[in-house]
Amino acid sequence: MSITADPTPDTSNGDHSVPADRPAIQIGGEAETIRVLTAALGQGALPDVYVCGGQLVHLSRVSGKAAGAAEHAHQAASGALPVQADPLTASSLAWLLAHHAYVYRDKFNKQTDQWEQVEASPTKAALSAVLSTRYWPDVRPLTGVVTSPVLRPDGTLLQTAGYDTPTGLYYAPNTAMPHIPAQPSTQEVTDAREFVLGTLLRDFPFVAPADKANHIGLLVAPILRPYLGCLTPFGLISATTQSSGKTLLAEIPGYLYGRKHLVWRKGDDSELEKSITSALHSTAPVMLWDNLAEGTEVNSAVLAKLLTGPQWDARMLGSNGAGFEAANDRLWLATGNNIRLGGDMATRTALVRLDPNDPHPDQRDQTGFGIPHLDDWLKKPANRVTVLRHLLILVMDWINAGAPRSGHTMRQFTSWADAAGGFLAHHSIDGFLDNLEEMREADDENTEWTAFLAQWHELHGDQRLRSKVLCHSAEPQLIGDQLVDRWEGTFLTDDRDRILSPKSIGKLLTGHVGRWHGRHVLRSTLDKHANSLVFWVETSPEQAQPDHDHTSAADDQTALM
Repeated sequence: MSITADPTPDTSNGDHSVPADRPAIQIGGEAETIRVLTAALGQGALPDVYVCGGQLVHLSRVSGKAAGAAEHAHQAASGALPVQADPLTASSLAWLLAHHAYVYRDKFNKQTDQWEQVEASPTKAALSAVLSTRYWPDVRPLTGVVTSPVLRPDGTLLQTAGYDTPTGLYYAPNTAMPHIPAQPSTQEVTDAREFVLGTLLRDFPFVAPADKANHIGLLVAPILRPYLGCLTPFGLISATTQSSGKTLLAEIPGYLYGRKHLVWRKGDDSELEKSITSALHSTAPVMLWDNLAEGTEVNSAVLAKLLTGPQWDARMLGSNGAGFEAANDRLWLATGNNIRLGGDMATRTALVRLDPNDPHPDQRDQTGFGIPHLDDWLKKPANRVTVLRHLLILVMDWINAGAPRSGHTMRQFTSWADAAGGFLAHHSIDGFLDNLEEMREADDENTEWTAFLAQWHELHGDQRLRSKVLCHSAEPQLIGDQLVDRWEGTFLTDDRDRILSPKSIGKLLTGHVGRWHGRHVLRSTLDKHANSLVFWVETSPEQAQPDHDHTSAADDQTALM
């Protein structure tokens, strides 16, 4: 059995004409059919078949209710990807073989007493067996689908449509992009910078330069990702009020690269995991949780783990079955008014704040805007090309300058922070990540612990206490004829606002030993005589800050602008 480019079927008993551009694949028994089909796939017998994570996928287009130009226009306006990578199944593999190959077997014709070549379809069992292996060394690897030019690891720009061997990316532009010069002129760079800062982002009410710089750093992240090979932090766009422009600001990268909207369900990590898993079946480079409920606290162990892991595993919460794995190569964004952060999210987030300082921001006259009605303007493919072209020119100018770095560090996102900071500094865009203090203030957990440890040190100094004694000190004391809370509301409580038990507080304290909150740090050691842990609080003069009035500790938990 073999694979040939020009089969010669016997036509004596009928018309067995074969398109000249189809490879011929001769099959036989079940075992041999499995071997032949495996070899055919490895030799590229079928178009647009790649391997991704050990699984064969096929790049295909999806039809909808619209057709022709109308469908293309809708796709382009939504930022949808023109192709998607679908895992091959037995059925889809049979379809591809029927349309792109001539699969045949030898059959003996008793009437003519001769062997004939007859077109055939492999059995479902054989097709499933072929797809069961995860080792495809001769099949081209697919690392992703992009709709815009991106930077290769060597600093060159991928801008030719189709499969790119150095990166394993498939470039499928929604609309034609002009060629980006490898060495932009000084005038092109000046024009690009003026467009991005003076036109595209001019009318957004950023609170500080850091907010604009952070957004631009996130905006170019999909372009830089293949070059850097790194994770990007959670992008949070938080505003003081409605109609501030937060959704539009998040939609800019969504329109440029393709985005998918996700639903945020507060406090439900199980549903969040399902939402993320479903989203990662899409090839959209930008994932957006838009308009979270006002005052939402973003505090999720699932989201925190997603952001700092290069690979997403749907079984992370203990689900059974084969599960789902995908590379975490997306830009994750969220918008909302006065959004809070909890847990470890503050160290995983790039903050962008908006404050229109206007009682009716929705009624602002846009006639003087850099781009009036930017939302409608971005829906036109030619306008998105304009934005992309200017961003790419700025990126290539940075590359030609040696891609200088800034020295910024940020948890698992240091590669992005260092490069994005260098890119922004190269173009004289100041303030990148300068709002880290605001991030700490937005961290509800850190704010709570800062007030708790400060009051602990105020009441007990460096005295070593067992958790039982500490809890006893939190009980209101009768002074004169009044009950007084010496902790002034800063002692840790449960979800029902009740003082924690000695056992619960002991476990909680153990988890924070050695962690700084403000200028205080919790210490612990084993009291051998009592055979129990004792805790105390130390203060660092180097980190000393003005003392706060603890009666207004709640005021420190101000909402994000």
